[in-house]
Amino acid sequence: MAVDVKKRIEKLRAEIRRHDYLYYVLAQPEISDRQYDKLFAELKDLEAKHPELVTADSPTQRVSGRPLEGFQTVRHAVPMLSMDNTYNADELRAFDERVAKGLGTNDYDYIIELKIDGVAVSLRYEAGALVTGATRGDGRMGDDVTANVRTVRAIPLILLSDGVKTPDVLEVRGEVFMPTTAFLQVNRLREQAGEPAFANPRNATAGSLKLLDARITAKRNLSFFAYATGQFSEPLGENHYDTLAVFKKLGLPVNPHIRRAKDIDEALKICQSWDRKRDELDYQIDGMVIKLNRFDQRDILGSTGRAPRWCISYKFAAAQTETVVESIDVQVGKSGAMTPVVNLTPVLLAGTTVKRASLHNFDQLNRLDVREGDTVIIEKAGEIIPQVVKVKKEKRPAGASIFKPPTKCPNCGGDVKKDEDGVCIRCLNPNCLAQLKERLKYFAGRGQMDIEGLGPAIIDQLVEQKLVIEPADLYKLTKQDLLSLDRMGPKSVDNLLEAIEKSKTRNLTRVIAGLGIQHVGIQVAEILANRFKHLGLLMQASEEELADIDQIGPVIAKSIRNYFDEWRNRTKELLTYLNPQSEKTVLSKKLAGKTVVVTGTLKNFTRETIKEAIRMAGAKASSSVSKKTDYVLAGDNAGSKLDKARRLGVKVIDEKQFMEML
Repeated sequence: MAVDVKKRIEKLRAEIRRHDYLYYVLAQPEISDRQYDKLFAELKDLEAKHPELVTADSPTQRVSGRPLEGFQTVRHAVPMLSMDNTYNADELRAFDERVAKGLGTNDYDYIIELKIDGVAVSLRYEAGALVTGATRGDGRMGDDVTANVRTVRAIPLILLSDGVKTPDVLEVRGEVFMPTTAFLQVNRLREQAGEPAFANPRNATAGSLKLLDARITAKRNLSFFAYATGQFSEPLGENHYDTLAVFKKLGLPVNPHIRRAKDIDEALKICQSWDRKRDELDYQIDGMVIKLNRFDQRDILGSTGRAPRWCISYKFAAAQTETVVESIDVQVGKSGAMTPVVNLTPVLLAGTTVKRASLHNFDQLNRLDVREGDTVIIEKAGEIIPQVVKVKKEKRPAGASIFKPPTKCPNCGGDVKKDEDGVCIRCLNPNCLAQLKERLKYFAGRGQMDIEGLGPAIIDQLVEQKLVIEPADLYKLTKQDLLSLDRMGPKSVDNLLEAIEKSKTRNLTRVIAGLGIQHVGIQVAEILANRFKHLGLLMQASEEELADIDQIGPVIAKSIRNYFDEWRNRTKELLTYLNPQSEKTVLSKKLAGKTVVVTGTLKNFTRETIKEAIRMAGAKASSSVSKKTDYVLAGDNAGSKLDKARRLGVKVIDEKQFMEML
């Protein structure tokens, strides 16, 4: 039996590595994410039952089990040099003239690469296994971030040997980056937790690689492209283009947009074409890299003290535009944080119309000296969020006055205070209506209680008419209360009351997240839910007990404790309407371990809540019907999935039967 298990584990590892190669290197996935997750889950389960068969290079071992205490430094066997920059066609042609003069010939070609705005790293493989990952640092010494780079799924833990010999030693240089979609998701979670948003994907990547807990890094969805070698026991090719081809055979992802250019004119055309279409990519680039292809010619040109003479970067001009500051507002967030926001004359920038731009804090507003009426330059280069980068003071209207930070809350008139060792100014009044509105908007949001139809306009009216002064009041609303609001007819009211009722089924993670505790987003909420299982137990936890939990720490612990000390009665009242369970609580053994496919429209569940209910029952929600499916839950207007279930003999249940099973 042990032999069979070992063979199955080895087969699963090989299969998962193959699918990683197909996905990250060839961009030709053969299976869905769900099918991949199923293979991974099976491997993880087998390794848990047979820990003696776990190996360091297994796909399940990407994340270390405990935080580091600090980073060691690593000396690069081959220095990681910088690159000189060019900013226009004339400078690029001047570089080409230096290359031709240094080589004494015009017989050479270039490789053109996208200059991804991430963090350069060096990966060291010995006998085909990843042993070290290090940041560039000062070029000679970098930080050992092995635990964190191992979490990047695009980085193979073991090199493949697809028709090529794996070198005994191979250092791979490349760029770790955060895709734009992942960046937006990370910032959304940080804002929900009351934490400052990352300014751009590069900062987010750098911060993720320097986390001491690799488990958090693993959730940041970083990616990687290889583009050069450092030290190697034997060369992979005679030129750069051939080396990149070998990289792919070894399972290392290479950017698919790399091109060869026969001369500088062709290189320039490639660079300029990407300047026009860079917004089409799901990652940020700030220019192009032009490299001499042949290694023997690189050796002839050599390097200066800091940069090679055989390559150069062509930097794109920042996507900027000019507009006027019509007014400056101060927004009050759910935690009382006050943020200056400039309202702009609408202008098109990098494909979107920009009307507003955050200045993050008052220190930034003062540093830029932004005033109402100012003509400003706004930028979106490497920044997903529009930002003011410069004030054209020569165009400043006469009498434009300095915008001073508020000494009282602009909404409630309450006292304000600057955070200790911080730049944030907060309203200290817990009864501030602006804070209440933001807390309710957050509480009702899709990632928390998901109360459909409870939008900002409705919340504003509920607060202003004093129908709601805390989240628990939402569950006291009557049909008559809601009919008194503007633009709320009988049908809209019924739908909203139904959505409020459905929100009572939300799990503990989402309820904790919905409370709006500073520094507590969905990830921290999940940790707390798994640890305490019930909100009442979390409310009683001491600051010391909270701080001892992995990934919580003293700052978050203090914030949680302060919240419940201040809002204990409000939270208790909320619990009279909600009875949230930890998502790891199994409600019924009838569905434990089963696979359920949902089709059609259900009366008591949304797509999101039915998946949650299935998971809470210990079952798996699948999107496709197969012979391995245990139940198909069919609602109104069920389609082809129902037909397939009947053909395969899979048991079909309705919503009532499902509820009985729960």
